[in-house]
Amino acid sequence: MSRRHTDSGPVETDIPARLDRLSWSGFHTLVVVALGITWILDGLEVTVGGSIATALHESPVLHLSEAAIGAAATAYLLGNVVGALGFGWLTDQLGRKRLFTITLGLYLVATAATATAWNFPSYAFCRFLTGAGIGGEATAINSAIQELIPARYRGRTDLAINGSFWVGAALAAVASLVLLNPAILPPDLGWRAAFGLGAILGLGVLMLRRYVPESPRWLMVHGRLAEANRIVADIEARADAPPPDVALPTLRLSGTRHGGAGEVVRTLLTTYRQRTVLGVVLVAAQAFFYNAIFFTYALILGHFYGVPSAHIGWYLLLFAVGNFFGPLILGPFFDTIGRRPMIAATYAIAGLALAGAAQLFAHGLLDATTQTLAWTVIFFFASAAASSAYLTVSESFPLEIRALAIALFYALGTLLGGAAAPWIFGRLIQHGQRASLVVGYDVGAALMLIAAATELAIGVAAERRSLESVAAPLSRA
Repeated sequence: MSRRHTDSGPVETDIPARLDRLSWSGFHTLVVVALGITWILDGLEVTVGGSIATALHESPVLHLSEAAIGAAATAYLLGNVVGALGFGWLTDQLGRKRLFTITLGLYLVATAATATAWNFPSYAFCRFLTGAGIGGEATAINSAIQELIPARYRGRTDLAINGSFWVGAALAAVASLVLLNPAILPPDLGWRAAFGLGAILGLGVLMLRRYVPESPRWLMVHGRLAEANRIVADIEARADAPPPDVALPTLRLSGTRHGGAGEVVRTLLTTYRQRTVLGVVLVAAQAFFYNAIFFTYALILGHFYGVPSAHIGWYLLLFAVGNFFGPLILGPFFDTIGRRPMIAATYAIAGLALAGAAQLFAHGLLDATTQTLAWTVIFFFASAAASSAYLTVSESFPLEIRALAIALFYALGTLLGGAAAPWIFGRLIQHGQRASLVVGYDVGAALMLIAAATELAIGVAAERRSLESVAAPLSRA
């Protein structure tokens, strides 16, 4: 139990140890389902945005060019950045639970509004707001999940949840086969109906999240120990774990430092400088790698292989399956073999595989099916690598600034590696030259190899360790 020694003195608590000692239970499954839905929604949104690319181009109302479609994808990513930064700061100040309710509400309104777009500016603006909701969700959700899941399950759980992005992608791919079929819905109605999927899926989540508590770790460093202890006791009861009958390791907190702007700068640029460099490299490399290919996936299939928009979903479905099973199958090894070797291996394999596939594409040796199979294999590893980037930044920094750190790395990585990629590749596709696209692919492959080398050099061995031992709280006495 937590003990306050004096009215104004330090606080000693065993809350982290009590949470980390638990076995997997129905409570932890609830956390994964209720909070992991964020990545399903993100996958749904991104896949809808990609799979309807041809439909947007053919829409009699919008009639967007390839460059405009790429620009709208960039607007979504920029919204991710703005939402992550703004809501990330609020998540650290106001709590995880309050913010993951607000951000889900913004997402629901914005994605429904996208279906009413009447021109490019209105479509891009709604995509920006949708991205802001998802970006804000990511910071609150990743913080809460890290702080509620026991240490020995943290790596595989985080990878599986981030990989659930592709469950949303698969749902969107299947739905697109119906909604984008002109024999079923008119061309200008199908893509609008596709955006309604996210709003419908998200409505039920609002009710489910009522049963997810505030993070006891966040309450702990904000002086709300009685509330934190009540929540931990409830979690122990739901996990059928009796209160500990022996003394557990304790943490001594001063309760005086809650991560102001100056503290954030000192922590990132001085205390954990190497971890900051590592986080930027990992997130930026995977952001360029993913966004360059995925946001233009439908355009490449349509432009170079003549795949009609109504059939794109079949190819996206196979691609989504590979991306989902990568983190799911490889995730346990991040907790057993370890973070550093697994992160470096997945980044390196993905980079080398993309470079090889790019040469096959350049020489016209692939068709729509074999191109999709190649990407499926590549992203089996790349999906685990991308998920591990967010695992790294969310467990490598102190609790008081965790959400903002996730937001900063997400924002910086997206701006450096992701926001421009869809627009750049959209322009390359519009030029119609395979050689130009190969250069872009080779850049993405090189970034992944640089990230692998960086991980080997300065990676953090965080497997099976409590968050407080990986990065001590700023308020530690």
